[in-house]
Amino acid sequence: MSAIDNGNVSSVISTNGAATISFYHPSQNSLPSHLLQKLAKSIREAGVDDAVKVIILKSEGDRTFCAGASFDELMQIKDKEQGCKFFTGFADVINACRKSPKLIVARVQGKAVGGGVGLAAASDYCVATQFAAIKLSELAIGIGPFVISPAVIRKVGLPAFSQLTFQATEFQTAQWAKEKGLYNEVYDDITSLDFAVNELVNKLVSYNPAALTALKQLLWEGTNDWDSLLAGRAAISGELVLSDFTQQALQVFLTSKK
Repeated sequence: MSAIDNGNVSSVISTNGAATISFYHPSQNSLPSHLLQKLAKSIREAGVDDAVKVIILKSEGDRTFCAGASFDELMQIKDKEQGCKFFTGFADVINACRKSPKLIVARVQGKAVGGGVGLAAASDYCVATQFAAIKLSELAIGIGPFVISPAVIRKVGLPAFSQLTFQATEFQTAQWAKEKGLYNEVYDDITSLDFAVNELVNKLVSYNPAALTALKQLLWEGTNDWDSLLAGRAAISGELVLSDFTQQALQVFLTSKK
């Protein structure tokens, strides 16, 4: 098994109707194609399961929520079609979150980079720790946060998105992310975070499911074109990843890890 093929996605439904969807990859919870596919599938399945009332989206470990795209896999992309297919994986996860009739609560215990910020933004409510700094590093490797940009801008606005994008090598604090609207709540540690998530979910599952579904539709008004929008953005990223600039930047990054 290659390093790219590592990792897993699991889904557990509790007796109160909360579905916890969790992902893990040994490389800082980065997301290669096979995990993106499983994540989107798990979100879609939970959304149509009558036993599920609320979805919790989380990752394993305590340091990094999600490092975004798998750089190992990006290095293996050889043509535009391959590139588009890879970035479509992120589009599929965002659209699965958007279309799900169930509210999605994201538990962000650590740093979020690139696509990880997109996952947080695609949730309906986001709870984090003070260690959950964020960064959009795409511009530094010659691409851009094209696929995730609609979700991120929807939460933080264009000025904050621009700051994240242009300051591609700088982390912004969890408090900054809360002030801009990405995080709804920020806690001191994981223990406090998990207590808050449980408290929130216990309240949500006690509410009228029909009201929650109607609220979900309201939250995502004006996004019906995202299937085609994100597909077009995936094509842009898929072409840019083939550039000499990006290939060299990825090589430098991967070499520095060894």
